[in-house]
Amino acid sequence: MPKGSPELTAARKEEIMKACEKLYQTMSFKEITLKEIGTVISFTRTSIYNYFQSKEEIFLALFKREYQLWTADLRQIAEQRSFSRRTLSDAIAKTLSQRQLMLKPLSVNLYDMEENSRMEHLVEFKKNYGASIQAMEQIFAKFCPEWGAAERHSVVLTVFEFLHGIYPYAFHTKKQEAAMEQAGLSYGGSSIYDLA
Repeated sequence: MPKGSPELTAARKEEIMKACEKLYQTMSFKEITLKEIGTVISFTRTSIYNYFQSKEEIFLALFKREYQLWTADLRQIAEQRSFSRRTLSDAIAKTLSQRQLMLKPLSVNLYDMEENSRMEHLVEFKKNYGASIQAMEQIFAKFCPEWGAAERHSVVLTVFEFLHGIYPYAFHTKKQEAAMEQAGLSYGGSSIYDLA
């Protein structure tokens, strides 16, 4: 880690993450390189290595941030006094519809990100991932009290498994749409909210 204030370190990490996020809006995970990220940041490309050793670590840091934000949303739901099943479902779906940056790479790149990141980055990510699981379990414990711990846990795991595949059903590339049309398949227009 470079010498400098914790504030400078945090600011540089954030700048790198924002550059990566910006590129991810128009490029695929495979296309993004540290060299590409270096063209967007205000300091030298080689300085990226002072903070992240690979693009996977940068994406994992973005993931960590997205899980922190989602966990905060889930905790706000848990603080409510009551929900019908329908309004609870609606509230959870709304939180997911705001987390495209979490859902898109989750659908195809999580395995690579985890495999190609240093252990300390992976552990920090897993802590935030776990906090989201705990927040979801708290919601179901509060609003579905008739479910036992095993049933609650089973539902939460199903939700988290579902998250790995929701993005591709809500967003299609032009190439995918053209292929589905040529194959005679209907691809609909469901949003993340609708699917959730």
